[in-house]
Amino acid sequence: MELRHLRYFVAIAEEQSLTRAAARLHIAQPPLSAQLRKLETELGAVLVHRTARGTQLTDAGRVLLEEARRILHEVDHAAQMTREAGSGRVGRLALGFIPSASNVVLPPILRQFKARYPEVRLRLQEMRPDEIVERLHDRRIDAGFFYLPIDDPSLHVRSVADDSLVLALPSTHPLADFSEVDLRAVADEPFILPPRYDMPGLYTIVTQACERAGFTPRVVQPDVWLMQTIVGLVAGGMGIAVVPSSVQQIPRAGATFVPLTDVSATARMAMAWRRETGTPVLRSFLDIAAAAPAQPGGGRPGAADPTRTGTPRPGVGASGPAQSSGVPT
Repeated sequence: MELRHLRYFVAIAEEQSLTRAAARLHIAQPPLSAQLRKLETELGAVLVHRTARGTQLTDAGRVLLEEARRILHEVDHAAQMTREAGSGRVGRLALGFIPSASNVVLPPILRQFKARYPEVRLRLQEMRPDEIVERLHDRRIDAGFFYLPIDDPSLHVRSVADDSLVLALPSTHPLADFSEVDLRAVADEPFILPPRYDMPGLYTIVTQACERAGFTPRVVQPDVWLMQTIVGLVAGGMGIAVVPSSVQQIPRAGATFVPLTDVSATARMAMAWRRETGTPVLRSFLDIAAAAPAQPGGGRPGAADPTRTGTPRPGVGASGPAQSSGVPT
């Protein structure tokens, strides 16, 4: 029994006439009658009674009609799903990301992707950057978001956002009222840094910025890696931190963010995926990510006098409100 036999039978049952069914199927009536007889012989049951007024289904024919309609619907559905999967409109996509990616980078990409491909099932997992690379290699995720640099020839890597670095201070810190600060001004402060993983990541970006400023940071809390946790510890007076400016998107009571005047390095967020040809769904996601507008974490402050370690915010001095002696208002 072939699918065409079921389609022929459904047409005969619905038209209740071999003549009308043949016209609907664009075939001659004798071949259609022959196919019906062949189907009845194969099934060992009479499906249609032929009368002067047309055709009438037998009990066996009514059972087959119900099943044939269900089978043909499932076949058509499978064909449609296959076509949509081939175009990247349905399927599954697993993404790994460091928590910082959810501050600015991921939300607009996810919104656009879900709006255009609502039938794709997304599985999102927060994880460390080294876990992202490991799971890409193990094929447990399709793409991942983390901070550069990375040196892995087996992966495609595309930069998706540049994030300037800012200083996170307790709100009670003497420098919290400054509009900009040199990193070297906090060389003696206790630092809260994310751990150092098997790939450079944010740890290396921050420590290299400190080295360029002429000091090695004194790390007091080395085992926290969530930006929200790091800023929470800063708010609790446990130390200071250099963080991507996008972290400011999630305000934290007790913490203040101040731009750095002597740091040109940025935290560059990237998306990575395996080099071999990906699934149509992954290609659809990559197209959306590539078309998404750049997501800067915040503009860098202008150049400052290199002899100064900080600039009070307008209207605020290092020890209180500014007087009228040349401080901008």
